[in-house]
Amino acid sequence: MYKLPRKHFWHGPIDSESDRDSFRFHQSVEFVSSIEAPKGSFSILGFECDEGVQRSGGQAGAAEAPDQIRSQLAQLPDHLGGRPLIDSGTVMQKDGKMEKAQRELGEHVSNLLRCGSTPIILGGGHETTYGHYWGSRRFFGADAKIGIISIDSNFDLQESDRPHAGTMFKQILESDDNAGYLVLGVQPLGNTRATFNQADKLGAQYVLAEDLALRDLQSTQNVIDAFCDKHDHIIVSFCMESLSSFHAPSIVDASPFGLEPVVVRQLLWHIVANPKVQSFDISDVNPTIDENGKTTKLAAYLVAEVMAAFN
Repeated sequence: MYKLPRKHFWHGPIDSESDRDSFRFHQSVEFVSSIEAPKGSFSILGFECDEGVQRSGGQAGAAEAPDQIRSQLAQLPDHLGGRPLIDSGTVMQKDGKMEKAQRELGEHVSNLLRCGSTPIILGGGHETTYGHYWGSRRFFGADAKIGIISIDSNFDLQESDRPHAGTMFKQILESDDNAGYLVLGVQPLGNTRATFNQADKLGAQYVLAEDLALRDLQSTQNVIDAFCDKHDHIIVSFCMESLSSFHAPSIVDASPFGLEPVVVRQLLWHIVANPKVQSFDISDVNPTIDENGKTTKLAAYLVAEVMAAFN
């Protein structure tokens, strides 16, 4: 369920063959497995999975996102200040075995953390985050307090007999007393009243999308900082569904009242600057229904911004 990294998706314009300050990511990226990643590097890790979205009644296509995001990222200037960028390959879900794929993703995340590399995970549906979490828990141990900061319009705390793209945070919170959950950008019209009740019951913290859009971000940054202070390690998950449908046309469930990219960028800058942040995932891009690659390109830009601002 794993394929080694391929150079095929890393190409783009060349400003200089020798001046590293003129390099774009396709010129600086290296191709290394998750057990060999150099300390201090960023490691791109793909998760090709549609199963979680399809189980919840959504449209397939997110499995194509990791390679398409790579293609867009490849063309951007490298502003990592010499910090290595690694492509560590892709975990593939096959034959409906989503849970097995999530475990395998977690194994690669754990390997990267053990190497001292920072996992940058390209989903897939939002079920990607469960594998991200599992690998982090495996590496940091049962007693570590792990905080999950998610930027999303939905809580993803749904009741279901079968795990899917909307159940993972319920799975985590009900099975792990040392896990905390903060979600930014929640849409009242994207969640039932019962879901808000469930969030309160499970101890989830949240900030509404309207508060992010209408008030000074300083108060939200204070919430983020207080949440980080309570945990030993932080993992970050960004769901493209949180964005306004104008900016993310490939997201079927995106709200017209979703977040603006400039707000998301400010949030991500602040979050990943915290030294407790260990890893990042991005999910819910569907290139098969994208409008001229608009959503995929935005995802690549946000990944680049995260890496440039990390810690």
